[in-house]
Amino acid sequence: MTKRRAVARASRSPPLATRMKRLKLLAMDVDGVLTDGTIFLSESGGELKGFFSRDGIGLKALHLAGLHSAFVTARGSPAVTRRANELGVRDVVLNSANKGAALRELCAKRGVALDECAFVGDDLQDLPAMVAAGVAFAVSGAPEEVRARADVTTRARGGEGAVREVVDRILKSQGKFAVVLRHFLEQSNGRPEGSA
Repeated sequence: MTKRRAVARASRSPPLATRMKRLKLLAMDVDGVLTDGTIFLSESGGELKGFFSRDGIGLKALHLAGLHSAFVTARGSPAVTRRANELGVRDVVLNSANKGAALRELCAKRGVALDECAFVGDDLQDLPAMVAAGVAFAVSGAPEEVRARADVTTRARGGEGAVREVVDRILKSQGKFAVVLRHFLEQSNGRPEGSA
């Protein structure tokens, strides 16, 4: 850990473990976080994105545990809205010029305090939201200036399981991972979904 990163993390209080337990909402950038950052543009003007399936399972697990998620992106893309609908993501903020302001508005709308929200980012435009959030995550490969201001940097890169890593860490810190695991195990035993 660099000295700058240690100072940035130490300046936040209370301790990270305490802040993780408070989380109710996980918000994240899309390009470079849920995707590897590659943007495919078609001749007709359409946009294609590749999403990592394990990140999707992670977000479903987050929702099963009673937490909520949101996408906050500087781009506008039907693919993002479609993926959010598939995963049950309640809030999608497209074309966000100021992600810090967008996160504040989102938290106010949902009645969630900023210290009850985490944000996952990968580049400079994510810093306002990362600074505003109670817990800031950066994905592996993010610029040093972003990683230095994060509480946690994932081992995985964006689009390669970084969001799943974040979700697992949150659920384990809140003692909710076992409940989610049991849900999936019960499905594999042929029991009806949602059975106790």
